[in-house]
Amino acid sequence: MSGTSLDGIDVVLGDVGAAGPVVKGSLHLPLASDLRAELLALNQQGNDELRRAALAANELTRSYAAGVCALLADCEVHADAITAIGCHGQTVRHEPAAGYTIQLMNGALLAELTGIDVVCDFRSRDVAAGGQGAPLVPAFHHAIFSGGAVHRVIVNIGGISNVTDLPSSGPVTGFDCGPGNVLLDAWAQRHTGQPFDRDGAWGKSGRVLPELLQRLLAAEYFQRLPPKSAGRQTFGMDWLSCALIGREEAADVQATLMELTARTIADAACRLSPQTGEVYLCGGGARNVALSDALACAVAPRKLATTDVLGVSAEHVEALAFAWLAGEACAGRSANLPAVTGAHGPRILGALYRA
Repeated sequence: MSGTSLDGIDVVLGDVGAAGPVVKGSLHLPLASDLRAELLALNQQGNDELRRAALAANELTRSYAAGVCALLADCEVHADAITAIGCHGQTVRHEPAAGYTIQLMNGALLAELTGIDVVCDFRSRDVAAGGQGAPLVPAFHHAIFSGGAVHRVIVNIGGISNVTDLPSSGPVTGFDCGPGNVLLDAWAQRHTGQPFDRDGAWGKSGRVLPELLQRLLAAEYFQRLPPKSAGRQTFGMDWLSCALIGREEAADVQATLMELTARTIADAACRLSPQTGEVYLCGGGARNVALSDALACAVAPRKLATTDVLGVSAEHVEALAFAWLAGEACAGRSANLPAVTGAHGPRILGALYRA
């Protein structure tokens, strides 16, 4: 898995058998700086996009393959023991209203390099069926994190934040609720030269700007009812720039962006699901201490914790989810939730490239 934040590649070895998904090993690979820059650039219109996208997909796929081979070596597991690789690819455009979503990777090349069957392109079938193609992780959250009599919400804080509502009874719902790390990381990169604001310390040094926060919260996306999904096209630096007046202190903007993330997550987790009793965080943003503190205040008196306490490390949930989705595809089972994505019905997700 490499997500919207573009902070690297997460690789997990997962057993998704009848006993339930279990992580058997994991590693994280940073993205080469030139590849990261090109993937970021491909989120915008530019010259010679088709050739550049194909070359970037191949380079990214080689990184995926290196991660798979390194993890198998670390775990002393042979490729023949692996049923399939579930590979999400790198989203560079997400336009379900226009009928498409693009995740860069080369499934055929990954199968060639690893000698393992590959399942990829998970989102396109849901979009073809009239859905948003996102979020896809709620089905996995339901399979592994449902709390029985306890009403839980699972929050994935990647580049974009999404929530999964797991009621004690009734249908599972979920949607992308707003920016997660995407703006926090981009603003930190621009003003501190660091790829992210470690523990949210820089943002915590600033103060929330109420007027800026209200301008951001007034965005049409936050008023729209689900199903809905978002990406860099929805919450990018251009969107932020339109809300700035130019006299703000950089640290204050970071503090405000952190409050925006906390506020929109809490609104989704609590106001839209007032019976919520427990909120669990996963994704890279779950390790942002200042953001977690802000969220704890925003969702109080509800319990807030990471998915670590439920048995899966916060950093591994999304990669394990796509391993699980690959398993569902190999078994011929549908894995989208039409109540979440808005698709016309259940669909088997993913394209299979045989080794």
